[in-house]
Amino acid sequence: MHNTIVNLNNIKAEIQSKYSDSPAEIIAVSKTFSSDKILPLIEYGHNHFGENKVQEAVEKWMEIKKNFSNIKLHMIGKLQTNKVKYAIPLFDYIHSLDNTKLAEKIALEQTKINKNLKIFIQVNIGNEQQKNGINLNELDNFYKICVKDLNLDIIGLMCIPPVSQNVKSYFQKMNSLTKNLMLKELSMGMSSDYMDAVGLGATFVRVGSKIFGERT
Repeated sequence: MHNTIVNLNNIKAEIQSKYSDSPAEIIAVSKTFSSDKILPLIEYGHNHFGENKVQEAVEKWMEIKKNFSNIKLHMIGKLQTNKVKYAIPLFDYIHSLDNTKLAEKIALEQTKINKNLKIFIQVNIGNEQQKNGINLNELDNFYKICVKDLNLDIIGLMCIPPVSQNVKSYFQKMNSLTKNLMLKELSMGMSSDYMDAVGLGATFVRVGSKIFGERT
């Protein structure tokens, strides 16, 4: 059995042993990894994958998605407005909606090809200047613009919490924000903290190195 499959099964077992009723889906973050690392997981039956860059994803996934129609591809990195027209046909989920200009561009490009992606609003939960995401005091208004004015399918919130802080407090805050907006999905947790995220309500965790190994 391929080591990526073993790693994925170990993560699933760890989650199941502590949170047996968790609905959390594992997004295998395949950025920088070639298709020979990805295909064993696909053939095993895993179908949620994440990429950070549109160009890399287009080069890698166009052909794979033709052959495996059940793949769900998640855009989890910063999405530039000039890349939206390439992202919409390929991706199924966007986790990094973080400004009105981007929201408007997504709405426009979706209309052109009659496709509606499932979208997460990225929240700057730690109020960090260097990080992308909507500030907490702007979230309610931004959500209304996305849903009512632009008719986007906002299914949940996403965050990348501050490093080396009490991550649980940020995950708890995200859980509350998601419930306040009556959203069903919550994208948070990576290789280092996915168990804490699942315990605090994550429905999607984004795991890369713990499945594929360290990036070189």
